[in-house]
Amino acid sequence: GEETNDPEFASELASLAEIYVNDAFGCSHRHHASTVGVTKYLPSVSGLLMSEEINMLGDTLESPRRPFAAILGGAKTSDKLGLLEKLISSVDILIIGGGMAATFLKAQGLEVGESLVELEYLPFATSIVNNTDPHGVNLILPVDVIVAESFEETTPHRTVDVTNIMPKSRIMDIGPKTISLIRKSLDPCKTVLWNGPMGVCEIPAFS
Repeated sequence: GEETNDPEFASELASLAEIYVNDAFGCSHRHHASTVGVTKYLPSVSGLLMSEEINMLGDTLESPRRPFAAILGGAKTSDKLGLLEKLISSVDILIIGGGMAATFLKAQGLEVGESLVELEYLPFATSIVNNTDPHGVNLILPVDVIVAESFEETTPHRTVDVTNIMPKSRIMDIGPKTISLIRKSLDPCKTVLWNGPMGVCEIPAFS
């Protein structure tokens, strides 16, 4: 009921309260019963933490101290479309990791095995890659990754170059060379905006 934004479930949630205050900035992009559905049944406002997050994000994007780097991770490119389009004209350095890196690597013609790839967003990923140079943006994609054949904690894993990912492997995390590259690129930065993990951080080996 929550994830499908079920009206009956949203109505049940609303019955518990007289007013709805959304202070969950990190969940507000989700079309769920507790973020969207409940607002149809109650007077709704944003909370003080939400307001602070929005103000800080706005200031960061409008007048960052430079060099300005953005790190984007998480599973899906589709979750970051608007953010990527905004950042490409704002940042000096754009770092892409996490599951969404597979779509970008695939867009460059690389084998990514069983990694999550949003095929419909390959043209978008290609356009982002092609537009970094014209905007003077240093784009950093993984150069090595940690791969495994499943999401089980006990599954054997190994580090490989991004040009050497086997067809049955899944990208689970960025590798040590990539970490070193990212650390070096961030060293001179005055502002860093980070959204999303670089690996399957729920599993200790990829945290």
